[in-house]
Amino acid sequence: MALKKNKLLKISLLSLLLLCLVASWLAFGDRGLIYLYRKDKEREAYLEKIQQLKEANQKLVDEIDRLKSDKAYIEETARKELGMVREGEVFYKFNKEEDKNKSNPASKAPEVK
Repeated sequence: MALKKNKLLKISLLSLLLLCLVASWLAFGDRGLIYLYRKDKEREAYLEKIQQLKEANQKLVDEIDRLKSDKAYIEETARKELGMVREGEVFYKFNKEEDKNKSNPASKAPEVK
């Protein structure tokens, strides 16, 4: 009876060892669960980037359509990006630093040496 118990214990331990080896191989192997988890996270990041690029692309397509058809948008863009003005229009441009100095008289005080 003790011999049978001893043999059953050895078989159980070998089975457990084999199970641990297979589980370790599945988790840490070249294509194991950890590898799959990392690849899944990488895939999610790529899908997010693709979605952002699709949104940016759609914005550009919409802007192209507006530039082709909307005269007011063309004029607004020309004024904002190119600094264009209409004929007979007067354009005033103020330097922000000079504007701040004019409103703050203490900034023009002479330096003390």
